[in-house]
Parts: sequence; structure tokens; C-alpha cells
Amino acid sequence: MFKLPDLPYAYDALQPAISAETMRLHHDKHHAKYVQTTNQLCQAEGLDPGSLEALIASSRQPSRRKLFNNAAQAWNHAFFWSCMSPRGGALRGDLADAIDQAFGGPDGLKQKFAAEGEGHFGSGWVWLLAGPEGLKIQTTHDGDNFVGVDGEVPLLTCDLWEHAYYVDYRNERGKYLGAWFDAVIDWEFASHQLATARGGSAPWRYPAPDGEAMRRTA
Repeated sequence: MFKLPDLPYAYDALQPAISAETMRLHHDKHHAKYVQTTNQLCQAEGLDPGSLEALIASSRQPSRRKLFNNAAQAWNHAFFWSCMSPRGGALRGDLADAIDQAFGGPDGLKQKFAAEGEGHFGSGWVWLLAGPEGLKIQTTHDGDNFVGVDGEVPLLTCDLWEHAYYVDYRNERGKYLGAWFDAVIDWEFASHQLATARGGSAPWRYPAPDGEAMRRTA
């Protein structure tokens, strides 16, 4: 069984960019529901996936869309929490160089990241990715992500679903994205992910399941 990971900081740690009320609603209700539904669907199918990443990869097909959506959303939210930190951290080293090359610097990255996220129609996610040709920004709809997609390593993501920002910003998604970019990005985490893309470290992974109650592979 997959568990809901604890937040890596207090509920109020990201204020004022993200309120404690939003974090409690987002983590304790929305994220928890995705994890619960993923476990229920696995139990119904008699599945015992070795990892959430393996489950996502095996369910990335139209006939298993409900399982994929819930598993992917469980993964996306845990990754999203890891992309943020109350201390932020300095943007430096290889990541700073890569951002300079791809976007002309942090301001260029912020402008494109916020524009892509604000312009995405409906629910989804906006990602900073590292691939064979360098860094790029891409959005995905609903729960889609890049788990198991060759050549695409996510460095950062920001949630574009309304529950991520409506309490604090109402319908002003652009204002939310600007505050998120300026105040809560964990650049050290993004640097670690870039090192992963270049073969220098292990990638971030969702916590492994308990596995006691399930017997078959995904």
C-alpha cells in the first residue's frame, strides 16, 4: 500500500506565498484522496506494484486511465512538495548556467514559466524539464507527467489546478505563479534533479509501498 508522504515542512512554512489553509486542504484532502484511490484500485485489480513509478508506467494507456490519473496525481503532488522549501536556496552552479543558456537567466525563466502556466487552459501542471537538448518548459493536462518518459527529467513543477491557489489568489493564476517562483522554489532540489539528468545522481522517487497486502505485479 502506498502512503501519503508527510510534508517536508510545516503547513505554515511557505506563507505568505502559500497559506497554511491551502496546504492543509491540498495535502490532507486532495493529495490524500489520490493516494487512497490508487490503493483501492490496486487492491481491486490484485496488484502489488514495486513502486509508484512502475505503476504509472504500466498504466499509461487509455484502458487504465483512472488508475493512471490517480497514481500520477499522487506522484505529482509528492514531487511538488519537494520542489518547495521555506528557505529557497541559491540558484548557482550547473543549474544557473543551464538556465542562462536556455532562458537568458532567471528572469527569462520566470517570464516563460509563468506565461506557460497562466496560459494553460484548465487543470494541469507546468514543468521545468531537462532533456537531450537542454532545459525547456512544458505543461501537461490533468495528472499527466513525465514518469517513464525517456529523455525527460523534471527539475521543478507547479500545480495549476484551482485547489492549489484559489483560497489565496482566487482566479489570479498568474499572481500565484509569480509568488511561487519568487518565494518558495527549492533550487537545491532542482540542482539535484539536473545532476540526475546528467547521470550524476539517483532521481527523486516516491516512497516505496508497504506491499504486505498485495501480491501481484502491476
